[in-house]
Amino acid sequence: MTEMIERNRKFMHCPNFHESGVEESGQKRGLEKPAHSKAVTGPLIELPSFSNVLTHPSYEEILDLRRSERRFADTPISRGQLAFLLWSVQGVRGFRGTNTLRVVPSGGARHAFELYFAACKVEGLEPGFYRYAPMEHVGEKRVSVEFLRAFEDNREAQLKAMLAGQTWGAKAAVVLIFSFVPYRAEWRYSDKAHRIALIDLGHTGQNAILSASALGLGSCCVGAYNQELCDKTLGLDGIEEYTVYAVPVGVVDKDR
Repeated sequence: MTEMIERNRKFMHCPNFHESGVEESGQKRGLEKPAHSKAVTGPLIELPSFSNVLTHPSYEEILDLRRSERRFADTPISRGQLAFLLWSVQGVRGFRGTNTLRVVPSGGARHAFELYFAACKVEGLEPGFYRYAPMEHVGEKRVSVEFLRAFEDNREAQLKAMLAGQTWGAKAAVVLIFSFVPYRAEWRYSDKAHRIALIDLGHTGQNAILSASALGLGSCCVGAYNQELCDKTLGLDGIEEYTVYAVPVGVVDKDR
């Protein structure tokens, strides 16, 4: 067994949370709690209602339908479908004290992720990169997104490079891209935060792919991507915030 494998195996062991970490958390030191979400600095766009967008409302049916799909048609998705997809992954239902209650669970209610997306084929939405702004509609089933930047001239080539050469992902209608803001979790859990964050990432990914199935769309989770290129494209510094996951979603091309 290599030293790296041994270290990674031990990382997955459950730590003793009754013992202090290597470094005392910001919470225990009385430091101010980090913001629930990044501030909006660019143009904000409200998407239409996502009522009546589900094609498969039966939970049993959704579980049966879910597949990892890599065959996407050129057919666009609607803005309502996109709105539901985003809300179902990071939507804020309300507050408990100073913590947000969201549609996904999170250790210590830290919700240390930001949700970006590449809009490739969405009806009525300019192609480009966006960020979901969950704090704009707390407790409401409404969705607003912040426009970040347009694609380069060759959109598919740009996305293919970001997804480590995976051409199929670049053909999706939308590519969800999750980033991790470490201090949101470290503030409470210090050196134990990162293991919990990986578990939370699974929660968000599962919501994304089940929601895609409920919309009659296909999806596939991606753990291989070009870290430096994704971070640079989304304007992340790679230290205090960095890319950790991607989920291409779109209409399945059943003829391919």
